[in-house]
Amino acid sequence: MDAFPDNPRMPAASRNPLAALSPRTVGLVAAVVTVLIWTAFIVIARASADPARGGVLNPFDIVYARILGASLVLLPWGWWLVRRDRRTQPWAGSLFGLSPLPLRQTLLVGVFGGLLYAMLAYSGFVFAPAAHASVLMPGSLPLWTALLAVVILGDRITPTRALGLALIVGGDLLVGGASLLHALDGSGIWRGDVLFILASVVWSTYSVLVRRFALDAVRATIAITALAFVVYVPVYTLLLLLHWVPGQALEAPWRDVAFQMLFQGVGSVAISGITFTKMIQHFGPVRSTMITALVPGLSAVSAAIFLGEPLVWNLLAGLALVTAGIVFGVRKGAAVAIKPIAVDAVNTRA
Repeated sequence: MDAFPDNPRMPAASRNPLAALSPRTVGLVAAVVTVLIWTAFIVIARASADPARGGVLNPFDIVYARILGASLVLLPWGWWLVRRDRRTQPWAGSLFGLSPLPLRQTLLVGVFGGLLYAMLAYSGFVFAPAAHASVLMPGSLPLWTALLAVVILGDRITPTRALGLALIVGGDLLVGGASLLHALDGSGIWRGDVLFILASVVWSTYSVLVRRFALDAVRATIAITALAFVVYVPVYTLLLLLHWVPGQALEAPWRDVAFQMLFQGVGSVAISGITFTKMIQHFGPVRSTMITALVPGLSAVSAAIFLGEPLVWNLLAGLALVTAGIVFGVRKGAAVAIKPIAVDAVNTRA
C-alpha cells in the first residue's frame, strides 16, 4: 500500500511541484541553466585540459570521466525506455538494451555526437585558449550545420541566412586565420583551432543526423552515451591497466575524476540536454538559437576573468562577427541548431 496515496482533493500543483511554475518560468530557468552550463563547459575544459595549469587528467581521461558521469544518469533511463518500448515492439532498442534507438542510428549519432566530438574538443583545449574555442565551436555551429543541411537535407540558404553565415566566416578567419599566420613561428595554437573547427563540424553532422532521422533529443543523447560507454570505456580502461596510454584516470585523486564526471558528464551532457529541450519547447528554435548566441561572448569574457586570457582585438572582432552572424542567421524563421544537446549534445557541444 502506498504510504502517500494521491489525495483527489489535493491540487495538481501540490502533487507536482513543477506544475506550480508557469511555462514561461520553466522556459526561462531552462535557458539560464543551458547558457551557464555551455559557458562553463568551455572555461572548465580549458582549465582542465591545459597542461600549463597543472591538470592531472589528459583530454582522453576527461572524455572517460565524461562518459562515466553521463552513463550513471542516462543508461538506467535508456534501459527503462527500451523495456517499456519492447512491450509493444519486441525489436526496439540496441546495444544490449541500453540504447533506445536502432543500431544503425545509434552508431551514426554515437560516433559523431559522442566519441569524435568529445575527443576533438577536449584535445583542442590542450593547444588553444578558451576564447578561440568560443568563436570556433559554438560560434561556428550554425555555419557548418547550414552547409551540411544543404547537402544532406536539401535545405536552401536564404539571403538573410547567407549574410549571417558570411559574418561567421569572417569571425572564424579573424581568429583561426591569425593563429595560422603564426604557425611557422612555432606557435601551436593553430592545432587547437583546427581541432575546434573539426569538433564543430562533427557536432553539426550529429545535429543534421538528428534532423534527418527525426530523433527525440533525449533518446539521441542516451544513444550517444550508450555507444560511448560500450566502445570507449572498456577499451580505454584496458589501455590504462596495461599502461599503453599515458592517462591517469585510474590513478588520479578521486576528487578530480569525480568533478569531471559530475560536471562534464551529468552537467554538460545530461542536464544541459534536458534544459536545452525544455528551452526549445517554450521559446522555439529561432529564439532559443538567439539566446544561445550569448555563449561565445560570455565564455570568452569568463575565460579572461577566471583564466587570465587576454582579449585581443581580433578575438573581440571575431566574437562580434559570429554573434551577429548567429542572430542574422536565425531571423525570419531561419533556425539553425547551435549545440548539440550533448543534445544537442549535445551539443554537444557544450
